[in-house]
Amino acid sequence: MRETEITSTGNPPRAADAARLGTALTRRAVINAATLAYLRGEAVDMSALAAQLGIGRSTLYRLVGNRDDLLEVVLAEATERTFRRAAASATAEGGVDLVLDVINRFMRAVIDAEPLQALCKREPLVFVRLALLPGAVEQIAAKLIAEMLHTEVTAGRLEASLPAATLSQAIVRMCDAHLYAPLLGGTGPEIDTALDLVATLLSHLNRPPVRA
Repeated sequence: MRETEITSTGNPPRAADAARLGTALTRRAVINAATLAYLRGEAVDMSALAAQLGIGRSTLYRLVGNRDDLLEVVLAEATERTFRRAAASATAEGGVDLVLDVINRFMRAVIDAEPLQALCKREPLVFVRLALLPGAVEQIAAKLIAEMLHTEVTAGRLEASLPAATLSQAIVRMCDAHLYAPLLGGTGPEIDTALDLVATLLSHLNRPPVRA
C-alpha cells in the first residue's frame, strides 16, 4: 500500500497538464508526464522524458531527483487516488466494518490495476524497493488509513487504545505483506487473510453505535 511532499491529486493528469506552463517547466508538469507514461503501462525513462519535455537530463534531475524519486512520487499519488476512490465507493456504515470495506476495495483495485501489474512484471525489485520498504508510498497509505481511523474514533464508532498513526502503520504493513505476496515468494495475493488480520486487530476497538 504507500512523495517527498505528499500531494493530493484527485484525478490522473491530463496530457495537456504535462506541457510547459508559460516559459517554465514545473516539477508538477514532469510528474504528470511520468504519470501518463506509467498509466499507459510504459517504463518511465528519464532520457525519453527529458526529450519529450524539451529539457536536459540535468534539469530533469534538478526538478524531480533521480528515477526512483520520480517513480516513488508517481506510485504515492496513484496510491492516494486509488484509496480515495475506494473510500468514496464504500457502503459500510462505519466503525470496523467501514475500515474493512475500504481496505478490501482498495486492495482489490490495486490487484486489478494494469499499470501496476505492468510495472511489477517489468521491474519487480524496483517496485518492492519503492512500495514495500519505508518511504513515500507507505507514508501516504498510512496517512490515509490514520485519517479514516481518526474520523471513526471522533464519531464514536471506534475505540482506539493506540494512536491512529500507530494502528495505520501496522495495518499497512500487514496488508502489504499479503497483497504483494507473489513478489515475496507467495503464489498469489492473500487479500482475505489480510482482512482477517485487520479485523482481529481492530475487533476490540469496535464500539456499537449509540441508539437514541
